[in-house]
Amino acid sequence: MKTVLVTGHAGFIGSHLTAKLLKKSFKVIGVDNFNAYYDPKRKEKNVKEFKKNRNFKEYKVDITDFEKLKKVFKENKIDLIVHLAARAGVRPSIKNPELYKKVNVKGTENLLKIAKEFKINQFVYASSSSVYGEQEKIPFSETDPVENQVSPYAKTKKQAEELCLKYAKEYGIKMTVLRFFTVYGPAGRPDMAPYIFTRKMLKNETITKFGEGDSSRDYTYIDDIVQGIIKAIEKPFEFEIINLGNNQPVKLNDFIKTLERLIDSKAKIIEKPRHVADVKRTYADISKAKKLLDWEPEIDLETGMKKFIDWFKNSA
Repeated sequence: MKTVLVTGHAGFIGSHLTAKLLKKSFKVIGVDNFNAYYDPKRKEKNVKEFKKNRNFKEYKVDITDFEKLKKVFKENKIDLIVHLAARAGVRPSIKNPELYKKVNVKGTENLLKIAKEFKINQFVYASSSSVYGEQEKIPFSETDPVENQVSPYAKTKKQAEELCLKYAKEYGIKMTVLRFFTVYGPAGRPDMAPYIFTRKMLKNETITKFGEGDSSRDYTYIDDIVQGIIKAIEKPFEFEIINLGNNQPVKLNDFIKTLERLIDSKAKIIEKPRHVADVKRTYADISKAKKLLDWEPEIDLETGMKKFIDWFKNSA
Protein backbone atom coordinates (compact mmCIF):
# COMPACT_ATOMS: atom_id res chain seq x y z
CA MET A 1 0.00 0.00 0.00
CA LYS A 2 1.65 3.22 -1.17
CA THR A 3 1.47 6.41 0.86
CA VAL A 4 0.78 9.56 -1.17
CA LEU A 5 1.29 13.05 0.17
CA VAL A 6 -1.38 15.27 -1.41
CA THR A 7 -0.87 19.00 -0.92
CA GLY A 8 -4.05 21.05 -1.23
CA HIS A 9 -6.08 17.93 -0.41
CA ALA A 10 -9.00 19.96 0.95
CA GLY A 11 -9.48 22.01 -2.21
CA PHE A 12 -11.59 21.21 -5.25
CA ILE A 13 -9.22 18.95 -7.20
CA GLY A 14 -7.39 17.72 -4.11
CA SER A 15 -10.50 16.46 -2.35
CA HIS A 16 -11.72 14.59 -5.44
CA LEU A 17 -8.28 13.04 -5.87
CA THR A 18 -8.05 12.08 -2.18
CA ALA A 19 -11.44 10.36 -2.33
CA LYS A 20 -10.36 8.35 -5.38
CA LEU A 21 -6.97 7.40 -3.89
CA LEU A 22 -8.60 6.15 -0.69
CA LYS A 23 -11.03 4.06 -2.75
CA LYS A 24 -8.05 2.56 -4.56
CA SER A 25 -6.46 1.62 -1.21
CA PHE A 26 -3.68 4.19 -1.14
CA LYS A 27 -2.76 5.79 2.15
CA VAL A 28 -3.13 9.56 1.91
CA ILE A 29 -1.33 12.22 3.93
CA GLY A 30 -3.19 15.48 3.31
CA VAL A 31 -1.49 18.85 3.71
CA ASP A 32 -3.56 22.02 3.43
CA ASN A 33 -3.52 25.40 5.18
CA PHE A 34 -7.29 25.92 4.72
CA ASN A 35 -6.70 29.53 3.65
CA ALA A 36 -9.48 32.04 3.19
CA TYR A 37 -9.20 32.53 -0.59
CA TYR A 38 -12.74 31.19 -0.41
CA ASP A 39 -14.72 30.08 2.65
CA PRO A 40 -12.64 27.46 4.54
CA LYS A 41 -15.91 25.82 5.62
CA ARG A 42 -16.21 24.51 2.08
CA LYS A 43 -12.87 22.77 2.49
CA GLU A 44 -13.89 21.38 5.88
CA LYS A 45 -16.96 19.93 4.18
CA ASN A 46 -14.77 18.44 1.43
CA VAL A 47 -12.65 16.48 3.92
CA LYS A 48 -15.33 15.45 6.41
CA GLU A 49 -15.68 11.88 5.09
CA PHE A 50 -11.93 11.29 4.85
CA LYS A 51 -11.51 11.66 8.59
CA LYS A 52 -13.45 8.43 9.09
CA ASN A 53 -10.90 6.51 7.00
CA ARG A 54 -7.95 4.96 8.86
CA ASN A 55 -5.78 5.34 5.74
CA PHE A 56 -6.11 9.13 5.86
CA LYS A 57 -4.09 11.58 7.94
CA GLU A 58 -4.39 15.36 7.81
CA TYR A 59 -1.97 18.18 8.58
CA LYS A 60 -3.08 21.81 8.65
CA VAL A 61 0.24 23.11 7.41
CA ASP A 62 1.24 25.89 5.01
CA ILE A 63 3.69 24.74 2.32
CA THR A 64 5.65 27.98 2.82
CA ASP A 65 6.51 26.86 6.37
CA PHE A 66 9.58 24.71 5.70
CA GLU A 67 10.05 23.33 9.21
CA LYS A 68 6.42 22.33 9.75
CA LEU A 69 6.35 20.76 6.30
CA LYS A 70 9.52 18.83 7.06
CA LYS A 71 7.93 17.51 10.26
CA VAL A 72 5.21 15.84 8.15
CA PHE A 73 7.90 13.84 6.35
CA LYS A 74 9.66 12.95 9.59
CA GLU A 75 6.43 11.53 11.01
CA ASN A 76 5.38 9.53 7.93
CA LYS A 77 6.95 7.19 5.39
CA ILE A 78 5.90 8.87 2.15
CA ASP A 79 6.31 7.15 -1.23
CA LEU A 80 5.34 9.96 -3.58
CA ILE A 81 4.05 13.52 -3.68
CA VAL A 82 1.14 14.97 -5.64
CA HIS A 83 1.55 18.71 -5.33
CA LEU A 84 -1.76 20.50 -5.96
CA ALA A 85 -1.53 23.28 -3.35
CA ALA A 86 -1.27 26.75 -4.85
CA ARG A 87 -2.54 30.25 -4.51
CA ALA A 88 -5.25 30.09 -7.15
CA GLY A 89 -6.87 32.68 -9.38
CA VAL A 90 -5.48 34.55 -12.36
CA ARG A 91 -7.14 37.93 -11.71
CA PRO A 92 -6.38 38.22 -7.96
CA SER A 93 -2.71 37.53 -8.65
CA ILE A 94 -2.38 40.99 -10.21
CA LYS A 95 -3.26 42.59 -6.86
CA ASN A 96 -0.89 40.49 -4.78
CA PRO A 97 1.92 39.05 -6.93
CA GLU A 98 4.31 38.59 -4.00
CA LEU A 99 1.90 36.27 -2.19
CA TYR A 100 1.52 34.17 -5.35
CA LYS A 101 5.29 33.96 -5.73
CA LYS A 102 5.74 32.96 -2.09
CA VAL A 103 3.15 30.16 -2.20
CA ASN A 104 3.47 28.87 -5.76
CA VAL A 105 7.23 29.15 -6.23
CA LYS A 106 8.75 29.09 -2.74
CA GLY A 107 6.21 26.53 -1.51
CA THR A 108 7.01 24.24 -4.44
CA GLU A 109 10.73 24.67 -3.83
CA ASN A 110 10.23 23.72 -0.17
CA LEU A 111 8.55 20.47 -1.21
CA LEU A 112 11.24 19.67 -3.75
CA LYS A 113 14.03 20.27 -1.21
CA ILE A 114 12.33 18.00 1.28
CA ALA A 115 11.65 15.38 -1.40
CA LYS A 116 15.36 15.36 -2.17
CA GLU A 117 16.32 15.11 1.51
CA PHE A 118 13.89 12.27 2.26
CA LYS A 119 14.65 10.49 -1.02
CA ILE A 120 11.09 10.66 -2.34
CA ASN A 121 11.43 9.20 -5.80
CA GLN A 122 8.24 10.44 -7.49
CA PHE A 123 6.67 13.89 -7.74
CA VAL A 124 3.55 14.90 -9.67
CA TYR A 125 3.11 18.65 -10.05
CA ALA A 126 -0.16 20.36 -10.95
CA SER A 127 0.58 23.14 -13.40
CA SER A 128 -1.85 25.14 -15.49
CA SER A 129 -2.82 25.93 -19.06
CA SER A 130 -2.17 29.57 -18.09
CA VAL A 131 1.56 29.00 -18.70
CA TYR A 132 0.82 29.08 -22.45
CA GLY A 133 -0.20 32.73 -22.24
CA GLU A 134 -1.61 34.39 -25.36
CA GLN A 135 -0.73 31.53 -27.67
CA GLU A 136 -1.64 31.96 -31.33
CA LYS A 137 -0.89 28.38 -32.39
CA ILE A 138 -3.68 25.95 -31.56
CA PRO A 139 -4.09 23.48 -30.03
CA PHE A 140 -1.51 24.16 -27.29
CA SER A 141 1.22 21.54 -27.31
CA GLU A 142 3.76 20.73 -24.59
CA THR A 143 6.57 21.51 -27.05
CA ASP A 144 5.31 25.07 -27.69
CA PRO A 145 7.49 27.89 -26.34
CA VAL A 146 5.97 29.33 -23.16
CA GLU A 147 7.58 32.71 -22.65
CA ASN A 148 4.64 35.14 -22.55
CA GLN A 149 2.45 34.58 -19.49
CA VAL A 150 -0.08 37.38 -18.96
CA SER A 151 -0.58 37.17 -15.18
CA PRO A 152 1.61 36.79 -12.08
CA TYR A 153 -0.23 33.52 -11.36
CA ALA A 154 0.78 32.09 -14.73
CA LYS A 155 4.36 33.24 -14.27
CA THR A 156 4.59 31.50 -10.89
CA LYS A 157 3.32 28.23 -12.36
CA LYS A 158 5.97 28.45 -15.09
CA GLN A 159 8.70 29.16 -12.51
CA ALA A 160 7.56 26.16 -10.48
CA GLU A 161 7.73 23.97 -13.60
CA GLU A 162 11.35 25.08 -14.06
CA LEU A 163 12.14 24.08 -10.47
CA CYS A 164 10.60 20.66 -11.13
CA LEU A 165 12.84 20.22 -14.19
CA LYS A 166 15.90 21.21 -12.17
CA TYR A 167 15.21 18.71 -9.38
CA ALA A 168 14.40 15.94 -11.86
CA LYS A 169 17.66 16.47 -13.76
CA GLU A 170 19.99 17.15 -10.83
CA TYR A 171 18.60 14.75 -8.23
CA GLY A 172 16.87 12.04 -10.24
CA ILE A 173 13.37 12.60 -8.82
CA LYS A 174 10.87 11.10 -11.26
CA MET A 175 8.75 14.04 -12.29
CA THR A 176 5.46 14.54 -14.12
CA VAL A 177 4.16 18.06 -14.67
CA LEU A 178 0.45 18.06 -15.54
CA ARG A 179 -0.99 21.17 -17.17
CA PHE A 180 -4.68 21.35 -16.24
CA PHE A 181 -7.19 23.12 -18.50
CA THR A 182 -10.16 24.88 -16.78
CA VAL A 183 -11.31 22.19 -14.35
CA TYR A 184 -14.97 22.21 -13.28
CA GLY A 185 -17.45 19.91 -11.56
CA PRO A 186 -19.18 19.20 -8.23
CA ALA A 187 -17.62 21.05 -5.27
CA GLY A 188 -15.93 23.33 -7.82
CA ARG A 189 -14.26 26.59 -6.92
CA PRO A 190 -16.82 29.33 -6.23
CA ASP A 191 -14.70 31.98 -7.99
CA MET A 192 -14.89 30.29 -11.40
CA ALA A 193 -17.42 30.94 -14.18
CA PRO A 194 -19.26 27.58 -14.03
CA TYR A 195 -20.07 28.15 -10.35
CA ILE A 196 -20.74 31.90 -10.55
CA PHE A 197 -22.97 31.68 -13.63
CA THR A 198 -24.91 28.68 -12.32
CA ARG A 199 -25.54 30.32 -8.94
CA LYS A 200 -26.68 33.62 -10.45
CA MET A 201 -28.80 32.14 -13.24
CA LEU A 202 -30.63 29.83 -10.83
CA LYS A 203 -31.50 32.93 -8.79
CA ASN A 204 -32.43 34.85 -11.96
CA GLU A 205 -29.63 37.35 -11.23
CA THR A 206 -27.50 39.20 -13.75
CA ILE A 207 -24.23 37.63 -14.89
CA THR A 208 -21.20 39.59 -16.06
CA LYS A 209 -19.69 38.69 -19.42
CA PHE A 210 -16.14 39.94 -19.89
CA GLY A 211 -15.51 40.74 -23.53
CA GLU A 212 -17.80 39.97 -26.45
CA GLY A 213 -18.16 36.29 -25.58
CA ASP A 214 -15.81 35.01 -28.27
CA SER A 215 -13.09 33.96 -25.81
CA SER A 216 -12.95 30.18 -25.37
CA ARG A 217 -11.96 27.70 -22.65
CA ASP A 218 -11.15 24.01 -22.77
CA TYR A 219 -13.45 23.03 -19.88
CA THR A 220 -12.32 19.71 -18.37
CA TYR A 221 -14.49 17.70 -16.00
CA ILE A 222 -13.06 16.89 -12.58
CA ASP A 223 -13.38 13.08 -12.90
CA ASP A 224 -11.32 13.16 -16.10
CA ILE A 225 -8.61 15.23 -14.41
CA VAL A 226 -8.47 12.89 -11.41
CA GLN A 227 -8.19 9.90 -13.74
CA GLY A 228 -5.26 11.62 -15.46
CA ILE A 229 -3.51 12.23 -12.13
CA ILE A 230 -4.00 8.59 -11.10
CA LYS A 231 -2.52 7.41 -14.39
CA ALA A 232 0.48 9.73 -13.83
CA ILE A 233 0.93 8.22 -10.35
CA GLU A 234 0.82 4.71 -11.77
CA LYS A 235 3.30 5.44 -14.57
CA PRO A 236 6.29 7.50 -13.37
CA PHE A 237 8.56 9.25 -15.87
CA GLU A 238 12.05 10.69 -15.59
CA PHE A 239 10.57 14.06 -16.61
CA GLU A 240 7.48 14.83 -18.68
CA ILE A 241 5.09 17.74 -19.15
CA ILE A 242 1.61 16.53 -20.12
CA ASN A 243 -1.57 18.46 -20.95
CA LEU A 244 -4.81 17.30 -19.36
CA GLY A 245 -7.64 19.05 -21.19
CA ASN A 246 -10.91 18.26 -22.90
CA ASN A 247 -9.56 19.09 -26.40
CA GLN A 248 -12.93 20.77 -27.10
CA PRO A 249 -12.74 24.53 -26.47
CA VAL A 250 -16.08 26.26 -25.92
CA LYS A 251 -16.73 29.95 -26.59
CA LEU A 252 -18.12 31.94 -23.67
CA ASN A 253 -21.33 32.73 -25.57
CA ASP A 254 -21.83 29.00 -26.24
CA PHE A 255 -21.08 28.17 -22.60
CA ILE A 256 -23.84 30.59 -21.54
CA LYS A 257 -26.24 29.05 -24.09
CA THR A 258 -25.48 25.59 -22.66
CA LEU A 259 -26.36 26.84 -19.18
CA GLU A 260 -29.55 28.46 -20.46
CA ARG A 261 -30.59 25.11 -21.93
CA LEU A 262 -29.77 23.10 -18.82
CA ILE A 263 -31.30 25.58 -16.36
CA ASP A 264 -34.17 26.43 -18.72
CA SER A 265 -33.75 30.13 -18.14
CA LYS A 266 -32.59 33.04 -20.28
CA ALA A 267 -29.44 34.66 -18.88
CA LYS A 268 -29.52 38.34 -17.91
CA ILE A 269 -26.15 39.64 -19.10
CA ILE A 270 -24.12 42.78 -18.62
CA GLU A 271 -20.94 43.17 -20.63
CA LYS A 272 -17.60 44.47 -19.42
CA PRO A 273 -14.26 44.72 -21.23
CA ARG A 274 -12.13 41.58 -21.23
CA HIS A 275 -9.91 41.47 -18.14
CA VAL A 276 -6.21 42.11 -18.72
CA ALA A 277 -5.28 38.79 -17.02
CA ASP A 278 -7.64 36.71 -19.17
CA VAL A 279 -6.26 34.97 -22.24
CA LYS A 280 -8.27 34.79 -25.44
CA ARG A 281 -8.38 31.01 -25.58
CA THR A 282 -7.18 27.72 -24.11
CA TYR A 283 -7.09 24.57 -26.21
CA ALA A 284 -5.23 21.41 -25.19
CA ASP A 285 -3.41 19.15 -27.57
CA ILE A 286 -3.85 15.84 -25.71
CA SER A 287 -1.99 13.52 -28.08
CA LYS A 288 0.84 13.15 -25.54
CA ALA A 289 -1.57 12.21 -22.72
CA LYS A 290 -3.15 9.60 -25.01
CA LYS A 291 0.22 8.16 -25.96
CA LEU A 292 2.03 8.20 -22.60
CA LEU A 293 -0.82 7.79 -20.11
CA ASP A 294 -3.46 6.09 -22.26
CA TRP A 295 -5.73 8.92 -21.10
CA GLU A 296 -8.45 10.87 -22.79
CA PRO A 297 -11.46 12.77 -21.43
CA GLU A 298 -14.84 11.06 -21.30
CA ILE A 299 -17.20 13.82 -20.16
CA ASP A 300 -18.41 16.51 -22.59
CA LEU A 301 -19.40 19.96 -21.35
CA GLU A 302 -23.17 19.43 -21.47
CA THR A 303 -22.96 16.20 -19.44
CA GLY A 304 -20.47 17.70 -17.00
CA MET A 305 -22.45 20.87 -16.42
CA LYS A 306 -25.63 18.88 -15.88
CA LYS A 307 -23.81 16.92 -13.15
CA PHE A 308 -22.54 20.17 -11.68
CA ILE A 309 -25.97 21.85 -11.69
CA ASP A 310 -27.55 18.78 -10.03
CA TRP A 311 -24.84 18.88 -7.35
CA PHE A 312 -25.32 22.62 -6.87
CA LYS A 313 -29.07 22.32 -6.40
CA ASN A 314 -28.59 19.59 -3.78
CA SER A 315 -25.79 21.22 -1.83
CA ALA A 316 -25.99 25.01 -2.06
